[in-house]
Amino acid sequence: MSLNFKSDNNKFKKGLYLISTPIGNLEDITLRAIEILKNSDHILCEDTRVSKNLLKKYNINSNLISYHKFNEAKSLDKVIKLLKSGSLISLISDAGTPIISDPGKLLVNECLKNDIKIVPIPGPSAVTSAISVSGFSEKFYFYGFLPEKQKILNDDLLKLSSLDCSIVFFISARKLDKALTEFKKYFLERNILICREMTKIYEEFVRSTVREIDISNLTLKGEVTVVISEKIDEKKSSQTLSESDKNKINKMIKKLSIKEITALICLDKKISKKDVYNYCLKIKNEN
Repeated sequence: MSLNFKSDNNKFKKGLYLISTPIGNLEDITLRAIEILKNSDHILCEDTRVSKNLLKKYNINSNLISYHKFNEAKSLDKVIKLLKSGSLISLISDAGTPIISDPGKLLVNECLKNDIKIVPIPGPSAVTSAISVSGFSEKFYFYGFLPEKQKILNDDLLKLSSLDCSIVFFISARKLDKALTEFKKYFLERNILICREMTKIYEEFVRSTVREIDISNLTLKGEVTVVISEKIDEKKSSQTLSESDKNKINKMIKKLSIKEITALICLDKKISKKDVYNYCLKIKNEN
């Protein structure tokens, strides 16, 4: 694709530009982002090999500087000096909005200390894309990647379980099965959406409850975005008594107490205990 932006470095104020880039489909980038990248003196890239694919597509030839979590602290002084000297510098991540679970926070804070202009250039985000297709509450909490240490993980998930809003996680596909096992301890009755390869040809969405989620047919490569729903209203989410359930109750009513029947029927199903109790009373009265 050829976009004929004239190179005009003086059009933009010098400073640090935080530029959102596509999360999959390379055409999901704003015209403003392309123009600023073309006019940047330097582009800070999380992985230059990944970024080159995007930059080549739009004929962007600005100087690239590798900037990732392993060299961020060491690179700060160099980048700040370039900014102070009047350079226009853009920061991009491999995909999506910079600094959202990616490097850049140290640089932003250092720019604030040095009174350097910071400009956000909005665009693609896996977080908001996943929320928009989830059907869950638009009120959400973004957590990001799960910690490696089990105690920290347990403490954080326990705190998150008290939130009555959607919760968004980034998870490595190879760690997804383990993560779902942990989620079942804290979010068992909530709904879940797993998103993989969003905006790409082979994008996948798996929708279920945390209790019943099955990822056996999901391609476990790359990273996935997982959304846990808000707390489920038991009254709204409860299943109605099926004919099969009613037949079971009819057979048990003379042998077991109503309390025992209710416990058995509701053991593996989201059926209102009140509905089971009332049906048992009705059968008792009829007999």
